[in-house]
Amino acid sequence: MQIVMNIFLLLLGFVLLIQSAKVFVAASVAIARRLKIPTMVIGLTVVAMGTSAPEVVISVSAAIGGSGDLAIANVVGANIFNLLFIVGFCALIYPISVKMKTISRDYWASVAFTVLLLVMVIAFGDAIPRAAGLVLLLGFTGYMTIVVRGALKSKAAQEEEEDGTSKKVRPLWQNIALAVLGIAVIIGAGQLTVSSAVSIATVIGISERVIGLTIVAAGTSLPELITTLIACRKKEGEFAVGFIIGSSIFNIAFVLGLSGLIMPLAIDPGVIFDMAVLAAGTLTFFLFAKSSERVVRVEGLAMMLIYLGYMTWVVVNP
Repeated sequence: MQIVMNIFLLLLGFVLLIQSAKVFVAASVAIARRLKIPTMVIGLTVVAMGTSAPEVVISVSAAIGGSGDLAIANVVGANIFNLLFIVGFCALIYPISVKMKTISRDYWASVAFTVLLLVMVIAFGDAIPRAAGLVLLLGFTGYMTIVVRGALKSKAAQEEEEDGTSKKVRPLWQNIALAVLGIAVIIGAGQLTVSSAVSIATVIGISERVIGLTIVAAGTSLPELITTLIACRKKEGEFAVGFIIGSSIFNIAFVLGLSGLIMPLAIDPGVIFDMAVLAAGTLTFFLFAKSSERVVRVEGLAMMLIYLGYMTWVVVNP
């Protein structure tokens, strides 16, 4: 009976996380527009951070609660899910056009942060220390500085700013209230999700790493899945891929950086294999996209099969 209640609370936590993230993103975008911040910059910062808010709260809550392996597994699992399952699923439905020249900076930044995290996991062995978390945060700050400066200088960003101020919006105080409410619910739902996931893992007798890589990772990635599907349906493949890559960078550099700065993150030895799968998935995507500047249905199916094979291995070999 207890496990049924924990499963219900876990699902409730996911629903609250997703809905409150939507409210937070919409309100934050409206506030940013009222403050005349370019739409492109909003997308690169507020929207990306808002859709990753579930990962932030769950990983930070897990770190504070002493479940560092859950924090790491949540991020690594979410990135694997985003790259292999979401991109693969979208390509299976709507073949994705990808110009590597357009996304090369962000792609290689994603590779760099992935390799950096893998080196940290191997080098530190037992736990990622606070100093390493600070390094990740500094790297994220540098990356975002480059991205925002580039967006502010672009002519497209200025044109979007002019277009974005003509729409009728709610009063500023209402959007501020909604943003505060959204982030409050996100925090509460994140704590509920973490406690439920840890309880389920304890009852079933499986590791927090497995829970983080499977149920929690997929659940917290639902905002990215929905956003990417909508973008692919509108034939905005480059935006979808850029969004996924940006989310991966945010998850590693900011989410784990912040979590590690708050509390040293315990490392499950199995996470080295998970990081290797993430690196292999990143390379697979590059080869598919580079070959014809498209990810076609067959390649999307291959990415999904790789993900399903990996999930099978994780469950069978916890």
